[in-house]
Amino acid sequence: MSIAPLPLAAVPAAGPFRAAAPLLPPHVEQAMWRGDQLGAPAHAAVPSGWARLNDELPGGGWPCRSITELLTAQPSVLEWRVLGPALRGVVSDGGQLVVVAPPRHPYLPGLSHDGFDERRFVWVQADGPAERLWVTEQLIKSNACGAIVAWLPQARQEQLRRLQVCAQGSPSLVFVCRPESARHEASAAPLRVQAGFGVDWELQVQILKRKGPPCDQVLRLPSVPGGLASVITPRLRTPSRLLSREVPADAVGRIAVLPVERRRATSR
Repeated sequence: MSIAPLPLAAVPAAGPFRAAAPLLPPHVEQAMWRGDQLGAPAHAAVPSGWARLNDELPGGGWPCRSITELLTAQPSVLEWRVLGPALRGVVSDGGQLVVVAPPRHPYLPGLSHDGFDERRFVWVQADGPAERLWVTEQLIKSNACGAIVAWLPQARQEQLRRLQVCAQGSPSLVFVCRPESARHEASAAPLRVQAGFGVDWELQVQILKRKGPPCDQVLRLPSVPGGLASVITPRLRTPSRLLSREVPADAVGRIAVLPVERRRATSR
């Protein structure tokens, strides 16, 4: 039995310059996530209040049904400035804000000045690490909070994994605040962010971990803390310009260096 060869017109063209036809159905192709793209979260995300930061966060904001780890060098200094815009949105929409074991007492007049309703603000004081973890886990499981901010400096990897599992069943925003030294430790948090501050009042935010390609750049977010925005002068909004100015030679406390010709004339 002989097999007749196929006509040339029926043979599909092949070669290195021909794009491969998609082998998956369209709905499966759309649901796939590739490592060089920002991941689209399966659940809602709350805008962070910073346009520059939203562009780098998967979903365009802080993720719900997940924990977000925020690392800072000094606890309870920058957390309110970074999370404040998103938390204000949660409170204004009727959600309850609960903070667990903040290192410093929350200053209610300052929070009210920033737009927080004290009637929707709950402060839970927990001393020991085990108590902090237990309270945070119970708050997540209760599904009664719009946002939870917990300071857990001594949380271990398996404890963070347990909180992440619990957060997957809660629609709340969950932020876990930890020291900057924990950036090199393994963490089950899908999103890890480190925050610092610059000379010109700006926040310097670096995304350490996200669903997507690495973010190597430091995001600079313009921000003036608290009520200083209404009283600070335009010159003091950019202190770096004042620090970079050269002090004149005749200023008090400055050692004036004379030119060579002038020194020679003085010595004669």
